[in-house]
Amino acid sequence: MTIHRGLAIATHLAALAALLTCAGMAAFAQGGGKVRIGYCGPLADIDAVKAAGFDYMEVRTSEVAALSVADYEKLALRLKELALPVPAAYWFLPAEIKVTGPNVDKDRQMEYLRRALDRTSRLGVRLIVFGSSGARQVPEGFGKREAFEQLVDFGKRAGVEARSRNITIAIEPQRREESNIINNVSEALAWVEAVNDPNIQLMIDYYHFSVEKEDPAIIRKVKGHLRHLHMANPDKRVMPLDWNEYDYAPFFAALRGIGYDRLIGLEASSDDLKTEGPRSIALLRRAMGD
Repeated sequence: MTIHRGLAIATHLAALAALLTCAGMAAFAQGGGKVRIGYCGPLADIDAVKAAGFDYMEVRTSEVAALSVADYEKLALRLKELALPVPAAYWFLPAEIKVTGPNVDKDRQMEYLRRALDRTSRLGVRLIVFGSSGARQVPEGFGKREAFEQLVDFGKRAGVEARSRNITIAIEPQRREESNIINNVSEALAWVEAVNDPNIQLMIDYYHFSVEKEDPAIIRKVKGHLRHLHMANPDKRVMPLDWNEYDYAPFFAALRGIGYDRLIGLEASSDDLKTEGPRSIALLRRAMGD
């Protein structure tokens, strides 16, 4: 009887610990305090990201979804050993999982979506960036209005699945050279409002934002829907290292104006993450007034 009671208590404590971990990760992703600075990269960069001092790592959803069961378990164990949080992910859909055009396969979409969300949620991911230019690219000759309606339909189905796993999906406006649909923040907001799901929101990638010459004033308009940021020096999409290298001031003034206190993921190339990582972290903290 004592053994059974001990096992029951141990099981209860394990479940409670898992619940507290999930709650802590959700709070980490949702803000409330200082902005957390992370790095977006492949799984091969995990150790380098930890060594550079980032608050978290943003993993690639499609890379995690494609792992074998054994490799996925190794990944989960390695992240736990490093105590490296992964509250966010990007590279949502691989190019072959089409969400616009005549070759949309909803069953295939849902099969991938459930696997990807199951795996990332277990790692602690609470927000996934919906960039996926290859998957959402509208084929030549296909109507943009119909493509948008397809994206809305996908968003409605994805929102239900995401909510059941405590994940928010945030659409990423992308420059015209990468995507031919949802290229600016206003278009992203239109999609979010059309989907009308609390777990479907938007994010801003400063690289795309700058290339598209967007006005930082739009940030106040989307304050209620802005859930995430990506950052890079738009000149060659490298790590931001110096306040004077680019006109960052208006963008960060707008962010401070709305009290943004969520995650900022550096999606930027680096030849020396160990050296450049701490410099970028310090720059972004100063920019946000931390």
